[in-house]
Amino acid sequence: MSASSPLPSTVSSVRAPTRLLELARDFIALTRPRVLALVLFTAPPALAMGQASWPSATLLLGVVLGAGLVGGGCGALNAWIERDADRLMLRTRNRPLPTERLTPQQALVFGLVVSALGLLVLYACGGWLTTLIGGLTLLHYVFVYTIWLKPRSPQNIVIGGAAGAASPLIADAAVDGQLGVWGIVLFAIIFFWTPPHFWAIALYRRKEYEAAGFPMMPSVAGEASTRRQMLAYALVLVPITLLPWLGGELSAAYALTALLAGGCFIASILKAIRLADRQQDRRVFAGSIIYLSALFAEMLLELAIR
Repeated sequence: MSASSPLPSTVSSVRAPTRLLELARDFIALTRPRVLALVLFTAPPALAMGQASWPSATLLLGVVLGAGLVGGGCGALNAWIERDADRLMLRTRNRPLPTERLTPQQALVFGLVVSALGLLVLYACGGWLTTLIGGLTLLHYVFVYTIWLKPRSPQNIVIGGAAGAASPLIADAAVDGQLGVWGIVLFAIIFFWTPPHFWAIALYRRKEYEAAGFPMMPSVAGEASTRRQMLAYALVLVPITLLPWLGGELSAAYALTALLAGGCFIASILKAIRLADRQQDRRVFAGSIIYLSALFAEMLLELAIR
């Protein structure tokens, strides 16, 4: 017995760091890392477009960190507000709050602290306008989108999409304390991309959103109407993506990328309209991520080379 007596303490000492790692993973999960990665990917081009050179590494890292913290705070506060609805959806029921791996109080405090840190970082690296845009983004996402629109209106993602599109505005304002045309153009690209992207999810997850009580477009307007609206946004989006080329900021290689990727995106939506198939809706969703990633990757490549 004496030889085996140290085992409980040994097990506890091994378990402690494992539990800390699990907690860290759960807190990170609150920030919606996959969504956050796409948001952060769209900020750097706005720092360089219209400029003679890349900004300093300090400004770049500060904007990315600050915008990332604000975005992560938005995700955590959204998880706190929607914790009961998340239990009703297959897509979200394994998140930290529905499974009670974290308490609502932990999520709330984490969301508030991370958001405040993000605003402080944005102020330190970009000044008042950058911080103001970051703060308005946070308020818009939490109060306008999550609390007001999402449970009430099928246009929730259209109006709420402004929050997800704000990172180029934050970055642009950080360069010289004012908003320029390219920050607004990049904002518009993400804004018009958002409805077809999220409505594709709403189509193939329709029953889950209905169970959670969210009036998403497919449930209110019907699936055929939703797909047609997705097409309308995509048709507006593609010309907007060409503005950096038409304005002489990016090359014909970017324009070709925008046309080819945009054409594929439109074709996938047309196929979804024709087939009225959930699997094709899912392909539209996956293709939308590839589309936006291709656009901003080409922007970054050209700006880095230049």
